[in-house]
Amino acid sequence: MIIILVFTFMGLPPVLIGVIVYIMLSKYGLLGFLQLLFTPEAMIIAQSILVTPIITGLTMSAIQARERTYWETAKSLGATPLQLVWTILKEARSGIWSGISTAYGRAISEVGAVMLVGGNIEHETRVMTTAIILETRKGSFDVALQIGIVLLLISFVFNSFLVAGALQNLNNGRDKPR
Repeated sequence: MIIILVFTFMGLPPVLIGVIVYIMLSKYGLLGFLQLLFTPEAMIIAQSILVTPIITGLTMSAIQARERTYWETAKSLGATPLQLVWTILKEARSGIWSGISTAYGRAISEVGAVMLVGGNIEHETRVMTTAIILETRKGSFDVALQIGIVLLLISFVFNSFLVAGALQNLNNGRDKPR
């Protein structure tokens, strides 16, 4: 049941997350006393809710793909439960990094939830994706494209570091391709 919920939450519409967080943080919401609506903190909360199921689900899949073989081998060699967990996590590392990369891609491209809870306030909660929407609405397509290219370059650099780390692990023989 938990696995089904995690995979269902992986596909939650970002706007729905934004509405739920908005209601929770609004003046009369459950967490309204924190006065976080239209702040960067509210945006972080929404994005965390958005990406946590992605990282969790892809990590679970990576671990499940390796678990039985390593469990049986480690058990026959007398490994402790902690040693087993550590070994499985090491072997599932590339899948875990894929989950992080996928979650990062989802977060960096998010517009709906962050605009709802952040408000797109200039110099406070305006992020690159909401700035692209604003510039497009103003008809400044050249500015929107320039911001989009910068966003793409940031994503490229982030993913380059992830791939470089994965390749280093492969070259050192610490992570065997499957």
